[in-house]
Amino acid sequence: MVPVSYTRDDTWVRAENPSAVGAVRRMAVELAEAAGFDGERTGQTAVAVTEAVSNLVKHAVEGVVMVRSQPGDPAVVELIAIDKGPGMPDIARALRDGYSTSGTLGIGMGAMARISSWYDVHSLPGKGTILVMRFAATGAPTSAPYASGLSRPIGEEAVCGDSFAIAATGEGATSETTILLCDGLGHGELAAQASRTAVELFRRAADEEPLATLERLHRGLVHTRGGAVAVARVRGATVSYAGLGNVSGWIVSADARRGMISVPGIAGHQARQLRQYEFELPEHATVVLHSDGLTERWDPAAMPGLFARSPAVVAAGLLREAGSRRDDACVVTVRSGDDRD
Repeated sequence: MVPVSYTRDDTWVRAENPSAVGAVRRMAVELAEAAGFDGERTGQTAVAVTEAVSNLVKHAVEGVVMVRSQPGDPAVVELIAIDKGPGMPDIARALRDGYSTSGTLGIGMGAMARISSWYDVHSLPGKGTILVMRFAATGAPTSAPYASGLSRPIGEEAVCGDSFAIAATGEGATSETTILLCDGLGHGELAAQASRTAVELFRRAADEEPLATLERLHRGLVHTRGGAVAVARVRGATVSYAGLGNVSGWIVSADARRGMISVPGIAGHQARQLRQYEFELPEHATVVLHSDGLTERWDPAAMPGLFARSPAVVAAGLLREAGSRRDDACVVTVRSGDDRD
């Protein structure tokens, strides 16, 4: 079986008052201890997380934060912070030692970056800031994964009916990354059961071609509510795609995007003849799948610089710009095979 990383019921915390700082810090400490961090590394992680959330509480507009085990590596703790303003006009200055927003711990973004094992940030004045930090045990290597994903439930629901999964095989020129997105029909636990079943079926078939995987999912979801499903495989400068139902698939460059074709239907219940399509990927392209919890009306040109960032930051940026609070939302991104650094 191909190793697969996948979504869990991640908890987003609104950074609206100081109580959020302690809540997120406690979550980070619990995850760090579970990942085997020693006391010193756990404390460092807590300091960086506290500073990041404190900045959101004091300065952000509609700030939210999530801390989780990284889907691709449970030994890595990942923090994702998103806000809608005011943004930073000069990220390089913010990363210099001695620069800090007032009223926080005062260690600044430069120190947070050094404490983390890996980080990425995107910020636009008037748009807001996205910060991703990953923490590994002392001496353990970590890097930016080629793919990432995020989900968020409707309103105040505890579970999300949308799920994603990622499978990566091979190295270098022979590397392939296959991604799944399933939007379970409706909301709540029954929708989540359908999407979790899709993930389990994908885990058993991630080495198959996207069409064969989609056919397996269509058969396997028959005893669930069903849902909309898409599978994409990125290898080198090409992507193979098979979709059923209302899942959006895109090939995105810095200022343009191209849609990929899904056939109408509901996985597990009704479908026309399933098909697989092949597409060439432009240099530096990002493949994006998202559920209808994100509007299709987003424009990469309106988010300058976003698609030059890591897949994790891209996913967070799309969730912020296009996500709806009136529906479950999920987005998964993968960098083209010729642009992995």
